[in-house]
Amino acid sequence: IEIDDEHKLRPFYEKRMAAELPVDFLGDEWKNYVVRITGGNDKQGFPMKQGVLTNGRVRLLLKKGHSCYRPRRKGERKRKSVRGCIVDSNLSVLNLVIVQPGEATIPGL
Repeated sequence: IEIDDEHKLRPFYEKRMAAELPVDFLGDEWKNYVVRITGGNDKQGFPMKQGVLTNGRVRLLLKKGHSCYRPRRKGERKRKSVRGCIVDSNLSVLNLVIVQPGEATIPGL
């Protein structure tokens, strides 16, 4: 679901991944819904990574087992850019999971 109004998205700012919040501010059809922030991508396509406590981009040395990286050879490590886990206005996609559904059903969910 796309929301273009910047003012409706302000309550998400400064929240971290795995935070749960009510989304009554999105409109009447979202009344009593509670969602959890599970990730997202910034405008250049870099993914959010849990545990990086910043809202900017950092370069981390990643290896097998880390999120945001898939090794091509055995023992390979690679320095990759990832976003921090704090939501701000530079995100183009924000992934949410509905924790508690509200009264009304929303088409497309």
